[in-house]
Amino acid sequence: QVQLQESGPGLVKPSQTLSLTCTVSGGSITTSHFYWSWIRQPPGKGREWMGAIAYDGDTYYSESLKSRISISRDTSKNQFSLQLHAVTHEDTAVYYCAYTSGRGQGTQVTVSS
Repeated sequence: QVQLQESGPGLVKPSQTLSLTCTVSGGSITTSHFYWSWIRQPPGKGREWMGAIAYDGDTYYSESLKSRISISRDTSKNQFSLQLHAVTHEDTAVYYCAYTSGRGQGTQVTVSS
């Protein structure tokens, strides 16, 4: 069974970079035709798909975030990561890593000085 676990700082200052890592167990991030996503849910709002990295390393980003977002992977550690630059209070949310059949438990990230 594939399991995902998010990790990273819970507090980021405005204008800085938010960095999160998703560790995948029970399956490989290079398995054909699997896509690994980042999703977030701000307080009181719906979930927002942010972007994804495919099994072959190709990346896909939300139009609204593509100027600030970067998703990468470390196949030796079976991890993929999110960087969101120039954050504002609007980026405060619960961040999830996910794939087709499941997601992690989520991690709260607050943007505050």
